[in-house]
Amino acid sequence: MAGILETPYGTRDFLPKEAAAKRAIENRIAKLFAEFGYEEVVTPTMEFLETLTISGGVESNLFKMFDQQNRTLALHHEMTTPIARLAMSRLKDSPLPLKLSYNTSVFRFRKNQLGRQCEFYQSGVELLGASNAFADAEIIALATNALKVAGLKDFTICLGQVEFANGLMENLSAADKAEIKNAIEHHDIVGLEKIVDALNLDKNSADTLKKIPKLNGGIEILETARVLANNDKSRSAINNLEEIYKLAEIYGVADRIIFDLGIIRDFEYYTGMVFEAYAPNVGYSLAGGGRYDNMLADFGLACPATGFAVGIERILTACEKQGIFNDARAKDIYLSYSESKIDAAIKKALALREEGKIVELSLTAQNKIDAEKSKIEKGYSELIYIE
Repeated sequence: MAGILETPYGTRDFLPKEAAAKRAIENRIAKLFAEFGYEEVVTPTMEFLETLTISGGVESNLFKMFDQQNRTLALHHEMTTPIARLAMSRLKDSPLPLKLSYNTSVFRFRKNQLGRQCEFYQSGVELLGASNAFADAEIIALATNALKVAGLKDFTICLGQVEFANGLMENLSAADKAEIKNAIEHHDIVGLEKIVDALNLDKNSADTLKKIPKLNGGIEILETARVLANNDKSRSAINNLEEIYKLAEIYGVADRIIFDLGIIRDFEYYTGMVFEAYAPNVGYSLAGGGRYDNMLADFGLACPATGFAVGIERILTACEKQGIFNDARAKDIYLSYSESKIDAAIKKALALREEGKIVELSLTAQNKIDAEKSKIEKGYSELIYIE
């Protein structure tokens, strides 16, 4: 009996107050996305396996199944790939840029630890068909404002550029690059130094690679990085970040940004600016994204793109730690009645709901003492009793 009362590994229930807080945040973020001109799309929860792995999706992280024709399906583990598939199949004749948003659950098999579940909820946007820094700055501004409308007061946007590190590693083998990226991604400074030392590079090149995870701070860190940049690709990456930052100042969100050139992120398809959002006392990112100009070519049409996603449950945790409570709407009125006033009570409830009030109508007649007790137990702010 115990098993049937439990949720599957890596999943959770949302109780009424938790569900209300979740929905309130999702609704505010959806409204913000619409205000920026993004249109919501809904894709299937499952896709063909080859769709989700076309751009380097890790098959071992996917929940897989078979259809009646024995084709392998999988639950989507992120939303960029399904939206790329949608854009290149159903919206390929639409004028660019395409601004698309989503709100959905995502599935990824992994160890169930703090902030990491197998089923989790995301809201996000994808901006397809624009390659300039203006598009990236809009994404940064939108992510910042999404966290603000969710209620967060204290958070930071950590902004990086994958081409800076790629430029510094362009003469290395693919295997060596992968090892270095993995060490940087996991903030393994000791491991990174061991990997670099084993490459027999000249001292200047080796020291530069070791410094990548330490290149974080304010706008001044870009000048430090520029001194280390010994190739056009890395210098171009710094110029790109400077341009994005100037636009972020105009958007009024630059005060939230710190630069972190050690941000690699865990998907191979990023090609330019990348970012992650963090809040105090929360040991994982609340949001993340970046530019991915090569992915849509995998679906048959080269097209620049940028986007991000926010983790709804992670935002809820951050809000709780900052003493911020989100609720869809307060419970307004508990309406009860004596035996002879059922008709009047129904009509009163209907009228109050027409006014936009949240009204729970008692399903049985009560005396006034019991009605008051029900109003308190159910958390309503007002009792209307008809006798």
